Amino acid sequence: MRSLLLLLSLACLPALALDAVDGTGRRLALARPASRIVSLAPHATELLFAAGAGPRVVGVVDYSNWPPAAQRLPKVGGLSGISLEAVLRLRPDLVVVWRDGTSPRDIARLEDLGIPVFISHPLALPDVARELVALGTLAGSAPQAEVAARQYRERLTALERTYAHRRPVRVFFQIGEAPLFTVSDQSFVGSLIRLCGGINVFGRLSLPAPQVSLEAVVAARPEVIVATDPAPLRRWDAWPAVARGQRFVVAADPVSRPGPRLAEGAAELCRRIDAVRSRPGLTPP
Repeated sequence: MRSLLLLLSLACLPALALDAVDGTGRRLALARPASRIVSLAPHATELLFAAGAGPRVVGVVDYSNWPPAAQRLPKVGGLSGISLEAVLRLRPDLVVVWRDGTSPRDIARLEDLGIPVFISHPLALPDVARELVALGTLAGSAPQAEVAARQYRERLTALERTYAHRRPVRVFFQIGEAPLFTVSDQSFVGSLIRLCGGINVFGRLSLPAPQVSLEAVVAARPEVIVATDPAPLRRWDAWPAVARGQRFVVAADPVSRPGPRLAEGAAELCRRIDAVRSRPGLTPP
């Protein structure tokens, strides 16, 4: 009888809240694991799947192409914005947004409707692991998320031990062509360059993705130019002395999305920079 009363009393207790902090420092608590999650950014989709929450994701935005299972999910928007009606039709109990990619107005509308919103905002490499764990906690898949976060950290640590103290290589990371943009050390791509033992020639600029001039690139004397698209690199054919002919393309998504595949992108970037470093005839800058 006492055992029965104990079980009944435990059943009447409120469920323990699942508590996590999002990328902006806001604390979010759910009464139960989220079972219908909508992701409003491709990198957030990758984070959710890596954190073990893939079966709970019911909607994504355009360009959510990884993992392959995400491509089959309903789309609720894209670069031009989201359809709030499409989001609501999916009856989400958690929406994951990107602070730099989701309009504040859409975030406010979701919250006004009482839908829990997790704001993703990974700027530094460790932020990816933190958000993996936070999303896994909210989705009830914390053990898998912890494993994914640990593997991510371990891969980056191994790369840093291998490359960070080798001979520095001056790197220009090119985005676009006209206008010409790059990355600074305020971005996670800048962190990847540094992890690989590279010196970002525009690392000290204050904006994460500043616009630069052709003349500034020439004056910076990069030893290597990196891009995620081969087309912009062709402009340097007229400048054979720039980067000494060392220009290469890396896969776009693994280095441009602040998600778990950053470790994969870092490995490729480090390998390519190291190949330039070891070329005979190159001297330290």
